[in-house]
Amino acid sequence: MPWAGFIYLQTTLFYMSPADLTDVGYAGLGTPPGTLIYSGDRRSDKGKITVTTYHVDGLEEKSARTVKQAAKLLKKPGVKWINVYGLHNIKLMEEIGKEFEIHPMILEDLVNTEQRPRADEQDDYLSVVMKALSYNPRKRTIHDEHIGIVLGKNFVISFQEKKADTFESVRENLRKNKGRIRKMGADYLAYVLIDTVIDGYFVVLDKIGEKIEDAEEELVDDPSERTLHAIQQLKKDMLILRKAIWPMREVMGRLQRREPGRFRESTEIYLKDLYDHVAQVADTIDTFNNMLTNMLDVYLSSISNKTNEVMKVLAIFSTIFMPLTFLTGLYGMNFRFMPELEWEFGYFTILGVMAVLAVVMIWFYKKMEWI
Repeated sequence: MPWAGFIYLQTTLFYMSPADLTDVGYAGLGTPPGTLIYSGDRRSDKGKITVTTYHVDGLEEKSARTVKQAAKLLKKPGVKWINVYGLHNIKLMEEIGKEFEIHPMILEDLVNTEQRPRADEQDDYLSVVMKALSYNPRKRTIHDEHIGIVLGKNFVISFQEKKADTFESVRENLRKNKGRIRKMGADYLAYVLIDTVIDGYFVVLDKIGEKIEDAEEELVDDPSERTLHAIQQLKKDMLILRKAIWPMREVMGRLQRREPGRFRESTEIYLKDLYDHVAQVADTIDTFNNMLTNMLDVYLSSISNKTNEVMKVLAIFSTIFMPLTFLTGLYGMNFRFMPELEWEFGYFTILGVMAVLAVVMIWFYKKMEWI
């Protein structure tokens, strides 16, 4: 490599942030497209595959030790839901891609936890990559999880980054036969999984809204550095929400513009409802962002007003003591011939004059409503 090019590359990489390095695939610099490189937190476990088969009259849940075992279960009648925990297990993901004929570029989006939400459509399946959000009340922080959903012919494959089951509520509804999920097809299951993730956004926004209300009360009652830190943390939280949710508008639009036949007519109306929910969440994020910006302006204004009040008090004290300082300076010059120095009541007279001056000035300031 020529020296100029080498120096340019080194300088570019030095000034790039870790997120930028991930976006350009720095972890796999020089690797061909479709190479699977996991970019999330490192884990040592091998992952887990569960297969849920259901129809109107029954439900069966099994754990699959291998990908081939999970694929064999697809031959059973009914809707099949394969849930995969183990994005960090590249070998497992490669086997899934080979067995279910998932394109390597789709798999690359699945294992890249920095990938923005998106939807892709192939001949035999439709894939969606998105972020599931949750709120930790103890740490008062937002956590995100990389989620992938692949809708095929009469089956759905869901991919989860973390062990905590985001779709546990869906499993409970299937077990108890609640709602219409067991009466519908795989397309409806895909809708329910996406809807579950989007419903989680509302929960997080409710918690953020409560934090904003607390910060507003503190801002009105007694703003402090703690208030500023709270506002700044909220703005960081909104960046996380915006990064995860705003691209979902494009994803929902892509689902509505997909090829006909992927979703049944009975599921169409629910997809439109998903788009409305995402739009509502995005609008709420904009509202919260504006509120936080205004709160930050109010905080800075209140701090500025406090500073002005302090400066005002100091200026008043300085103005009152200016003539008094003049008098003390005048009679502190120690000239030999100063008649008042020999006067018996000179000291008390000067003290009286100084007291009268101070009282008159304070009265004048109050009359002018300066204090």
